[in-house]
Amino acid sequence: MNYGFVIDNRRCIGCHACTVACKSEHQVPLGVNRTHVKYVEKGLFPNNTRTFSVHRCNHCEDAPCANICPTSALFTRTDGIVDFDDDRCIGCKSCMQACPYDALYIDPNKHTAAKCNYCTHRVDGGYEPACVIVCPVEAIVSGDLDDPTSKISKIVSKEPVTVRKQEKGTKPNLYYVEGDAFMLDPAASPRREDYLWSEQTGGVGHFAKHADDGSTPKASDHRTTALSENSTDIGKGHRVYDVPSKGVLWGWEVPAYLWTKAISVGTFMMAYLHRWLGGSFTDGTEVTLLTLSLVFLAITGGLLVKDLDRPDRFHYVLLRPNWDSWLVRGAYIITGFGLAVTLMLAALLLDRPQPWLAIPGVVFAVLGAVYTAFLLAQAKGRDLWQSPHASVHMLLHAVLAGLVVVMILEPATREMGLVALKITLPLNLSLILLEWLTPHVSADAKMAVALMTRGTHAPLFYAGMILGNLVPLALAFLAPSLLPVIGLLILSGLFITEHLRVLVPQLIPLS
Repeated sequence: MNYGFVIDNRRCIGCHACTVACKSEHQVPLGVNRTHVKYVEKGLFPNNTRTFSVHRCNHCEDAPCANICPTSALFTRTDGIVDFDDDRCIGCKSCMQACPYDALYIDPNKHTAAKCNYCTHRVDGGYEPACVIVCPVEAIVSGDLDDPTSKISKIVSKEPVTVRKQEKGTKPNLYYVEGDAFMLDPAASPRREDYLWSEQTGGVGHFAKHADDGSTPKASDHRTTALSENSTDIGKGHRVYDVPSKGVLWGWEVPAYLWTKAISVGTFMMAYLHRWLGGSFTDGTEVTLLTLSLVFLAITGGLLVKDLDRPDRFHYVLLRPNWDSWLVRGAYIITGFGLAVTLMLAALLLDRPQPWLAIPGVVFAVLGAVYTAFLLAQAKGRDLWQSPHASVHMLLHAVLAGLVVVMILEPATREMGLVALKITLPLNLSLILLEWLTPHVSADAKMAVALMTRGTHAPLFYAGMILGNLVPLALAFLAPSLLPVIGLLILSGLFITEHLRVLVPQLIPLS
């Protein structure tokens, strides 16, 4: 059994009966929707036409939201329906980043994720979903796709159907009859500011904070609209009705946690690389370095918890783990690293050093530096996060951060550290060029890169390149005595890079 939907665009009249029925059936709050209708208008008055596109969860066979969910709050039932459990959700918003179809939202009352669940309470009782029952023109068809005698199977097998974003490999179970690019591809009809409901740049409840905060690119900004290679003029196709944008889901806390994590694990790695290369520490420096590593690790954990919409449930990541999620794997990696550093610090304070603990500590530190790259890669909704070089780049960030801290606190490392900086800073620049500026196949990735290099975020991007990389590289050769300045510039550049990595891909609309 494999339940799915067919949306017949030959029949849909855009009446919103499905939206209203869904909100009534599930008591969906204002400002968010489990199903919604997007209006796209083509041509110029009086020779214009309007088409309607119903969007909701695609109940994918390979659901990225279920894979990334750290607590299995999202799961696929045996009948193919992707359902969710409010009682397990921690509000991390990873599922929203993973869904290429923008189908999930945070309930502003419960502060947990929600979406279309195929009205499982009705299906289990032998009834069809509410949206199917209420549709006056029978434009929505539900049923078992594995049953060749079902109405939905006959439509899928006989009609020219299409799905949204097939290239994502999610195997969606929501099919459209006569669905064209203007309705299904968000880049084909970009958001504008010149239609009736275009002021919906933010929402209510959880999303109210995004209203007019500049987190969503505005069409009036020529630096933004000119970047979409698929953008069309108003006569070919444009939106005339849409739902509010959710804005930026992962705010400043996420790039800040990437930055503090890099400092924590990088400090440990570079300290014990120095020791393994035959170096030694002056009195008290090793304790200071381990303490600093723990302090930044604690800040990292605090930022992670702060970003949750249900911070009271943060422990579910460890106690109710979904081992397919890199958020869970990362939580255990960070826990292992913290334990190793704590034991080493305690042993030093008790004057009974245990140098062998540095081995598991460094292993956990390396894993801690790179695991977030795999977490971002699970967020299939954001194309630029799928970079195969991200893990190497994050490891290099940890090395740079650790070099800066260890060189400042331990003078004996400075000569060799300057040599390392002269190698790693050009490598960092090369990885930025490789990761972001090389040609991308995906239109979303191209738009994200264009926003960074030619659009609204270009000044910050070039400031990070110059002030965070080229200037400290020049100072490393010409004025190495300015080590604190070099270190401050490098750490600032690392934060800018992580800020842009997290922010800009979220500015590209998914629906």
